[in-house]
Amino acid sequence: MSSHTNYADWNGERVKLTWTASMQLPDHAQVTSVHGVCFHNDKILLVHVHNRGFNLPGGHVEGSETPEEAFHREAMEEGCVRGRIGLIGCIEVSHEENEHFNPDGKYPMIGYQLFYRMEITECLPFTRAYECLSRIWVEPEEIPYVIEDHALIPILVQEACRDRSSGQLL
Repeated sequence: MSSHTNYADWNGERVKLTWTASMQLPDHAQVTSVHGVCFHNDKILLVHVHNRGFNLPGGHVEGSETPEEAFHREAMEEGCVRGRIGLIGCIEVSHEENEHFNPDGKYPMIGYQLFYRMEITECLPFTRAYECLSRIWVEPEEIPYVIEDHALIPILVQEACRDRSSGQLL
């Protein structure tokens, strides 16, 4: 099991981010969002999110959704794709060193962003619905040049590429 830690500035707040490649889900109550590395013809789907640039598709778990249901919904809403998924790991988001953390706020002191690998089985016409302006398909090695503000993304994309030949897809 590999692990990498990085610190990020999220709106002026210091947040510790730790990527762990794992097939085990954390407690659902601590999962704050789901994201995915979606493959189609050996390229990866990126979506251009309004005011945030290009990123992997993903978003928050809503209501009584499971993380898997949430990722399938997000992939369809943002990228207009369907496919089979498998968990590749998570980023632990820790606010323990954030002196301005609000314990009554939206997020827990320690939360998790889950990351899935998707083999796209259906690519529908792009609708520009929700907050996404466009979608592009990039070679895996191009990811660090397109998503420049998140040091852990290239690491987890490498993990997704490694996992393509093994692991169960749902």
